[in-house]
Amino acid sequence: MSSGINLALVGASGVVGDKIISLLEKKNINVSNFYPLGFSSVGRAVSFNNKSFIIEDLSNFDSSKAHLAIFSAGSKVAKEYANDFVANGCYVVDLSSEYRYDDQVPLIIPEINGGLIRDIEKPSLIANPNCSVSQMLIAIEPIHKKFQVDLLNVATYQAVSGTGKDAVKELNSQIEDFNVEPIVYPKKIAFNVIPQCDIFLDNDFTKEEMKVTWETKKILDPNIEVTATCVRVPVINGHSEAVFFRTKEPVSKNDIVDLLSDSPAIKVIDNPADQKYPTPLENANDTEDVYVGRIRTQTINGESWVSMWIVADNVYGKGAALNAVQIIEMLIKENKLC
Repeated sequence: MSSGINLALVGASGVVGDKIISLLEKKNINVSNFYPLGFSSVGRAVSFNNKSFIIEDLSNFDSSKAHLAIFSAGSKVAKEYANDFVANGCYVVDLSSEYRYDDQVPLIIPEINGGLIRDIEKPSLIANPNCSVSQMLIAIEPIHKKFQVDLLNVATYQAVSGTGKDAVKELNSQIEDFNVEPIVYPKKIAFNVIPQCDIFLDNDFTKEEMKVTWETKKILDPNIEVTATCVRVPVINGHSEAVFFRTKEPVSKNDIVDLLSDSPAIKVIDNPADQKYPTPLENANDTEDVYVGRIRTQTINGESWVSMWIVADNVYGKGAALNAVQIIEMLIKENKLC
């Protein structure tokens, strides 16, 4: 579109909201009117394109003023307000899990299934995937496309920033004083790992673990069998994943390295002899790429198996803010916001 868009950002003062603003600026998204929205943060100022904006109350906002709204405020807020925006002719990109499993709502990673945006005929909801799923599928998709992944096991090591500002404060407080009792997490997170992300379901998997299964099947292939174990670790930012998967077609390490090295949004760091591999401390600081290392291949009982280590910025990068802004870029490219 030649003129700028009217953009509302729900959750503008949050961890992800702040990164969305940074990326909108970095990507030079043409915004005519910017509406930061919230609840507890109403009246606070946020900066966008060197201008100061006061956060407005979402419950009193006239959603017909926006062409596009980004919801980064959790499932409860999305459930209550997102459809009102759509009804008033506004596209909504929602970062919560509220609409991800709705068959009528596309769940989009632009590099994988961004073509779905072309099929959208009117303002509607678009779901942003889970942070762990996004980075994993960026790395798995090119391999699946060529060698057919049919069974996947992943252990995630998730930073506290994925839970929000209070979780970051809790980790820092416990590092300074280990006697600080946990509020955000069920156990102390400092100097610890907690094998629980989100609530436990009836099948003894956590909701986060089932999100990995559900979203992989919806985005990539419904026939892939997925098992996940999601672990919270005392890392401020950057999710890491150990993935172990089977391919129908034989594959070598060189095949994987060559394929991923030529894939967009991926950087391979894999040199065991020099102890070169990605880590969240080194590679998840306002970075856009997904980093892959520790690539190994095995033949087990005549079957081809691959092991990899994946790291990405779960807030700024593909896990949240970047993916949402890339969806906006595609909506603009496809002239959906005219």
